[in-house]
Amino acid sequence: EVQLVESGGGLVQAGGSLRLSCTTSGFIEDETAIGWFRQAPGKEREGVSCISGSDGSTYYVDSVKGRFTISSDNAKNVVYLQMNSLKPEDTAVYYCAAIHSARFLLCRGRGDAMDDWGKGTLVTVSS
Repeated sequence: EVQLVESGGGLVQAGGSLRLSCTTSGFIEDETAIGWFRQAPGKEREGVSCISGSDGSTYYVDSVKGRFTISSDNAKNVVYLQMNSLKPEDTAVYYCAAIHSARFLLCRGRGDAMDDWGKGTLVTVSS
């Protein structure tokens, strides 16, 4: 089991930036992928971005491409989500989650296949 703790959420104006951090602990294998998901009020959870632990491959949902960047610091066991040019529609609770056993391709969508989840951090973008 992997423990995940998100931080870095807050209130920001449209056009601004935030960097979310996901600090991980526990059993993390090379084939573990870490993803960021979000859920806005009244909406379904959606996969935002994911990074593979085995080869660093990344995934972004179309709505954040060119604005968000996922990265990892393996020495610190932290995965970051740099969010630039934020829009009001980015407002949501952001969760990080882990998926094991080289199932990076399932690290997207609603995240139903993810194995472990953090508690989330709220991002609010004002217009």
